[in-house]
Amino acid sequence: MALVLEIDHLLGVAFAARGAESALPDWPPQPDRVFSALVAAWGARGERADERIALEWLEKQPAPRIAASPFEARPAPISFVPPNDPVTGKSGDKTVMPALRRRQPRRFPAALPHDPLVALAWEADPEAPVLEALDALARDVAYVGHSASLTRCRFRTGDAPGETQQARRAVYEGRLAELERAFGRGERPAAGAFVRPEPRRDDTPESIVSPDWMVFEIVAGAIDLRAAPLACKELIKLVMSGYGAVEGAVPTVVSGHEADGAPAKDAHLAAVPLANLGWQYSDGGTMGLALAPPRGSDLLFDQDFLMALAKRAEEERDPHDEKKARRVLKLGESGLTLIVRADADRASMRPERYAARARRWATATPIVLDRHFKTKLGKGRGDGAARQDEIEALVAEAARRAVPGASAILRVVADRHAAIRGAPPTTARGPQWTRGWRVPESFASRPMTHAVIEFAAPVRGPLILGAGRHAGLGLCLPLDAERAP
Repeated sequence: MALVLEIDHLLGVAFAARGAESALPDWPPQPDRVFSALVAAWGARGERADERIALEWLEKQPAPRIAASPFEARPAPISFVPPNDPVTGKSGDKTVMPALRRRQPRRFPAALPHDPLVALAWEADPEAPVLEALDALARDVAYVGHSASLTRCRFRTGDAPGETQQARRAVYEGRLAELERAFGRGERPAAGAFVRPEPRRDDTPESIVSPDWMVFEIVAGAIDLRAAPLACKELIKLVMSGYGAVEGAVPTVVSGHEADGAPAKDAHLAAVPLANLGWQYSDGGTMGLALAPPRGSDLLFDQDFLMALAKRAEEERDPHDEKKARRVLKLGESGLTLIVRADADRASMRPERYAARARRWATATPIVLDRHFKTKLGKGRGDGAARQDEIEALVAEAARRAVPGASAILRVVADRHAAIRGAPPTTARGPQWTRGWRVPESFASRPMTHAVIEFAAPVRGPLILGAGRHAGLGLCLPLDAERAP
């Protein structure tokens, strides 16, 4: 027995953005958005006590599963639209005149689903009064998301839909009261709680890096991709400083060191650059950074970690809306200002690009080899070939460590040039590149190389290799990405 909410999009389109400035549609409708629509209907119906009880019961249930069809995203360019009329308390305000009204940037992303009917299914069996109250609210929900997304909704109990997916965001106990407070202050409510992704259920060998990253967009300042390792290192140091000066306060999974100062035996937090790479017209521009924890870690949901990050955040005025403030991280040495992006608009900033399933992988940032060369270059003809063999053997060894249980590595091709369009070479030997890579001092003397690695069978990323992997070096992109089975 399941409690099912059916949402029929009457116009065959769903207008809703994943974030305030996002160009991506929010499809399928997430439980927090649907709950807000139910609360709005409750307010419009007079805030009845029995319906409040039903909403408070619903917010305590575990996140529902969602049955929804695939969709096509409608392009969402920036439009400049007039804001609401100002409340000035005086007459003669010229800004209400059409010719003098301000314009603010807005996006109107939309999803065109293959099937307009969506169902949210809770593993719950409500009592009759609760079900009746919820159904009454649902029948008065005229839209979900933007007011142009006209809907017809109903609650029912019975069999859950066959194929479902996990929700990305959910509600929690106290959400109704939180929405009431935001409404009373005239503010937009924050998004609901993000749901931990479910582990994949196939036998593909996986890397030791989690596919769930915390993405930061660069909103002020700029950094060349070849200097991004320094910014990555600085970002991790900033997080560590948020834990305070208490000895042992920074967990090993963040610092990379045991309590006695020895290097951590297990994988720990990495930072990586997110750049415009691998597309037809890629220029290698750095768009953001991301924090990548080890696979299986709950670090990004850990309250101490989130509090440490919050302590280093600063508040500043949003340049797109002078009435809003936003929380930013500022990297002093790199001069970057970052904001967290839960749903990145641009494909180059999406972690799933690096978390694909593939046999062939290529470095987007060069690998720092784990040791210095044993082969000495002399005048012999075979010295260069022996050095190349040693480099490729070191890369293969790093790849095996990065993906425990992976099948054999068929081939490694190492070169100073990358196989990824837009990625700078390891050394500057021409007018296109004016300087080499800038890396943390701890491995500045180590050799670096780009490489293509081919496994005998597909492995699942993200793949980050070599001694500089925690500072964004050795980051790989798939060359033959497959859809997850």
